[in-house]
Amino acid sequence: MDKIIEKKRFSTKKILMLTGGLLLAVLMGYGYKLSLNKVYKADADKLTISKVKYGDFEDVVLLNASVVPLTSVIVSSPEGGTVAEIFTENGASVVKGTPLLRIANPNALSNYTSSETSIIEQINQLRKVRLDLEQNQRVMAQDMMVIENTLRTAGRKYKIDSALFLNKVITREEFNTSSQDYEYNKGRKAILKQAVKQENQSRTMQLQQIDVSVTRMNESLETIRKNIENMTIKAPVSGRLSSYDPVIGKSYTANEMLGKIDVMQGYKLQAGVDEYYINRVKEGQSANCEFNGKTYRLTVRKVIPEVTAGQFQVELVFEGKSPDELRRGLSLQVKLTLSDNSKSLLLAQGQFFQSTGGSWVFVLKDGKAQKRNVKIGRKNYLYYEIMEGLQKDEEVITSSYDQFNQYDIVEVSK
Repeated sequence: MDKIIEKKRFSTKKILMLTGGLLLAVLMGYGYKLSLNKVYKADADKLTISKVKYGDFEDVVLLNASVVPLTSVIVSSPEGGTVAEIFTENGASVVKGTPLLRIANPNALSNYTSSETSIIEQINQLRKVRLDLEQNQRVMAQDMMVIENTLRTAGRKYKIDSALFLNKVITREEFNTSSQDYEYNKGRKAILKQAVKQENQSRTMQLQQIDVSVTRMNESLETIRKNIENMTIKAPVSGRLSSYDPVIGKSYTANEMLGKIDVMQGYKLQAGVDEYYINRVKEGQSANCEFNGKTYRLTVRKVIPEVTAGQFQVELVFEGKSPDELRRGLSLQVKLTLSDNSKSLLLAQGQFFQSTGGSWVFVLKDGKAQKRNVKIGRKNYLYYEIMEGLQKDEEVITSSYDQFNQYDIVEVSK
């Protein structure tokens, strides 16, 4: 009897065909991948190539600082108006109280004058009330004197008539008349005395209120007169006038800056810092600068965190006396220390950072530079601190990548 032989699912021929097809697909995929690698050819003379170093990372930043006075006082007008007269020029040395210019404001002046007249009238009215109160006090005092005199007379007559009546020299009617007169004047005195007491209490309160009102009105009057006087702007302190450029007829609003007075008691430095360092610059940090061949130590006194045009401002003061030769407007290069030195891999700064943001670089080997991801930490005025991705002595293109940042390989020819 014949035996049925099962047909194999994969014959040797099919296996060989599948293996060959798979190998061909892999080779084609690899070739396609190679075709995607864009190659850019560049001359070595047009590139900057830096070698990765290992050494001390100096955590400092260089600043271009301007010399400004240690203290400046703003000059402004409490009242708006137009410039009517100018008495001083920019750059002049002034002492406290020196007239600088006069502001004209007819409306404000008219209001001040009207208010002054009204207040003076109110003060005069209150003074008249005071005089009336004092006059009333004198009248009541005179009335009291009259009543006391009448009471004494009536008292003497009553005393005499009492003795005469006991001796039956006068009649009861005469005695009763004397007695009634005495009691009447006695009652009048008591009533007037109570009225005087109440009047004195009321007068005391009114006089106190009048005094307070007059004092406040005089203060308001003084303020008005001071505001009128302040239309002539005077130097608030002694020093040198700067940022001062008024023109006859120029208008200023209330409290608008007219200029500054630099108090000549020393200098400080003011510098803009890249916003990259905004979380690392703190008050109290040390810095130094060179001037006329000498090195001076400074301290960060103020950090102004508002960022403008990619920078924030810091103020630095000299530790000790500032150099005598300093003048406003001079520029000095300051080295600001952010932290202590530390050992690190170092890569020279370059324009490549603007193209990659520091996330990758072209690493050069055997004439070809390929992309490599890196991690950059801190930076100073010379180097970037390399945290990951590079080794000592490797070469990196650190010039601009603008021409080839879309390429995968850069062939460098000498």
